[in-house]
Amino acid sequence: MEELVNAINGVVWSPALIYLCLGVGLYFSLRTRFLQLRHFQEMLRLMFNRQSSSAGVSSFQALAMTLAGRVGTGNIAGVATAITFGGPGAMFWMWLVAFLGASSAFVESTLGQVYKEKIDGQYRGGPAFYIEKGLGMKWYAWLFALTTVVATGVLLPGIQANSIANSMQSAFGIAPTVTAAVLAIMLGFIIFGGVKRIAVFAGAVVPFMALGYIIVACVVIALNIEQLPGVVALIFKSAFGLEAGMGAVLGFAIQWGVKRGIYSNEAGQGTGPHASSAAAVSHPAKQGLVQAFSVYIDTLFVCSATAFMLLITGQYNVQGPDGAALYTGIAGVAAGPGYVQTAMESIMPGFGSVFVALALFFFAFTTIIAYYYIAETNVAFINRKARRPWLVFALKVGLMAATVYGTVKTADLAWGLGDIGVGLMAWLNIVAIILMQKPALACLRDYEAQKAQGLDPVFHPEKLGIVNAAYWAGRRAESNLDAERDDPPPGGKPEPAKAG
Repeated sequence: MEELVNAINGVVWSPALIYLCLGVGLYFSLRTRFLQLRHFQEMLRLMFNRQSSSAGVSSFQALAMTLAGRVGTGNIAGVATAITFGGPGAMFWMWLVAFLGASSAFVESTLGQVYKEKIDGQYRGGPAFYIEKGLGMKWYAWLFALTTVVATGVLLPGIQANSIANSMQSAFGIAPTVTAAVLAIMLGFIIFGGVKRIAVFAGAVVPFMALGYIIVACVVIALNIEQLPGVVALIFKSAFGLEAGMGAVLGFAIQWGVKRGIYSNEAGQGTGPHASSAAAVSHPAKQGLVQAFSVYIDTLFVCSATAFMLLITGQYNVQGPDGAALYTGIAGVAAGPGYVQTAMESIMPGFGSVFVALALFFFAFTTIIAYYYIAETNVAFINRKARRPWLVFALKVGLMAATVYGTVKTADLAWGLGDIGVGLMAWLNIVAIILMQKPALACLRDYEAQKAQGLDPVFHPEKLGIVNAAYWAGRRAESNLDAERDDPPPGGKPEPAKAG
């Protein structure tokens, strides 16, 4: 089974996909004039908008739902794996794909907002929606929807569950079967509660868990601050094969850095637009900018914290393409959360391993919930015209079964299956956003023009020549603003908005 999975991954994750991800990120960065830098302050302002409506969630909740999927096992186990097979230089390529990927994240999330629909009283959107409406290719849209349901509903949950089981067994001696039962019960409670419960849970847990992890990582780094310049130099030297002994993994540094970077921040993969489409905003570019910033939070903050901890403490291994050890700092521990647990335990005995296990539990559990929401959105797309209510129930049961299965299977098989899912989604979505870049770029120009006039931007697709954006037809944007004002968040009043 593992040989078959590895063979498929060799095709899906060929050099073509690696260069495509980097190339598209660079292309969109140039086309948007590096919006990830120009609009950094605006991203922060929009990120804390908590206005919502009865049909949608707030920008902050949508961001939290997206981060629930992005901040997960990839930030801990994924970084460890990338360093093992690509050397410390893999981290540089993760940074690069995150920086360039922010523009891809803007494009795909803006498109998700432009072509979203209101289904059963809830906002729904994503690549399947904008492929069908923007490209007019129903078969392509269905292919993405079906691929995503399988990837996020069956293949990817196993990675998160496997990491949870391993860390719990290492820190507390809890058997994987017990972890599986607990996960199944908790998942059932959340996913059977609907989108609102998912959004509320993500909004409460994600900021807490990410900030807590970063703070503890910063403490570890601060206790060894004199080593930080050397670690940064090691990353850059290794990234270009200049570090002694690391030349053998130079090509793998790029491959694993990009692969784990995409798995971690998901820019261009097509998962982000699902949650971003649920936000109640007056202009698609608003949520596009918020989602662009989420890439920074995931890779530049959380992944960097993990990498610095491992490299500062030396608790990591590097192996060459032939399996030979190029560096051994932690013998007898498989690449994954065990690296981070050992690294933190070496600095904070009696606390480090337990903290990483708990952090990984929340990271991975919220990611599984985000996967469910993504899969459910694509089931909603499939169900729009021919009602098949049993599909949603089957998805819930299937995802819970995949999670339980993942806790008891080997990590290599779980990661291999997950990589197939990520790779297939990335191929399908990146091709789509390249073909559909004009509406997204038009939205950015329109948003910037209205901001320059001192207005709170409002979206009218007909003025931009965008068709099939049925949700926004007429004066729906202003109506959406009115709905936000009529449905303020608890404990606060929304800011008044000017109509454009």
